[in-house]
Amino acid sequence: MQPPADLFHPRHYEAVRKPLLQAETLPTWCYTSDAFYQREVERIWRRAWNFVGHVDQVAKPGDYLAMEFAGVPLIIVRGKDSVIRAFANACRHRGSTLLDDGTGHCSTIVCPYHSWSYGLDGTLLGAPEMHKTEGFKPAENGLVELRFGTWGGFLFVCFDNAAPPLATWLGGLPEKLECYGLDDMVLARRKVFDMACNWKIFVENAKESYHIGTVHKATINKYASARSAGYWVEEPTGEYVVTFAQHENSMALLQGDAGFPPIETLAGRREAGGTYAPLLYPSTYLACTIDCAWYLELHPLGPNRTRLVHGALFPRSRMQRPDFEQLAANYYKRWDITIEEDIIASDRQQQGVASPYCLPGRFSHREPLVHTIDNWVLDKVLDAP
Repeated sequence: MQPPADLFHPRHYEAVRKPLLQAETLPTWCYTSDAFYQREVERIWRRAWNFVGHVDQVAKPGDYLAMEFAGVPLIIVRGKDSVIRAFANACRHRGSTLLDDGTGHCSTIVCPYHSWSYGLDGTLLGAPEMHKTEGFKPAENGLVELRFGTWGGFLFVCFDNAAPPLATWLGGLPEKLECYGLDDMVLARRKVFDMACNWKIFVENAKESYHIGTVHKATINKYASARSAGYWVEEPTGEYVVTFAQHENSMALLQGDAGFPPIETLAGRREAGGTYAPLLYPSTYLACTIDCAWYLELHPLGPNRTRLVHGALFPRSRMQRPDFEQLAANYYKRWDITIEEDIIASDRQQQGVASPYCLPGRFSHREPLVHTIDNWVLDKVLDAP
């Protein structure tokens, strides 16, 4: 399908707006058009609270994390005062990036172009030979600080100074997940994947169980079959959607593999067995099961490219066990297999929607949150009627 000239007119999306069992999926250009992607960058990523990592990546003063997110180079660094801050990764002299993408440690941030130096709090410390520049004030030339927040050990950046606070974005989610003790979990492993698909394709896949019996038939299909006994889509109170699946044992393990004991603070139906799985808009999947948690952090790179970061979280006390590495390997095995299965499925879907002969489809009753997510995207990117 070729995108229309008036790409963002609501009439092109009327079929998506219908109730689930009457609706069609998004037009294929939503996954392939650069114009649609750029509108998402402008109206979603640049205005949202974006999940960008875990506090364990900047554990000590001087630790930093540098990345480009939705086209914005940024730095997250823990200061000498132990406060974590986010800055634009751009020198205040002529704009050179200061730190290369990745993690590292430094006592000061020094520009590789003209050696301007900055403190970990963003203060300009040194600007060689600028004493002759009229009216130059070092105090006015520190790094540009970005809105930053944390919750549950997770790092968030917002590029919009007018956006509501992080607490409003999260709504009631922290209370819902409080019993899992996310603040006391440790990032045991972080793994990065580059995918040849639109970010929405992987998000949609993460929040529907319809594909599990096919894509994961040899791995976690037992949880899909068990869901008929207990599977809820719960009402959100913030910028997220969330499900709870009732099942036996840990969803983070393959059948028969040994794991850690349940989290001691679980209560109610969580203690009986199951998994809370919120999708925090725009694109962060979090799963909390009976013995651990994990996240899928998506970085948009273009209409058909996405970087996926998988983070493995375990209660701090589990890390102190002599058999931690042995048991953790069982969890890593499960995640590595199923993530690869999902990436293959998502990349194949991207190939299909790029065809000029691909048309919108119809939703199954098992895809309610795909419909919800797609309509959330439309709410953000479309022009007013």
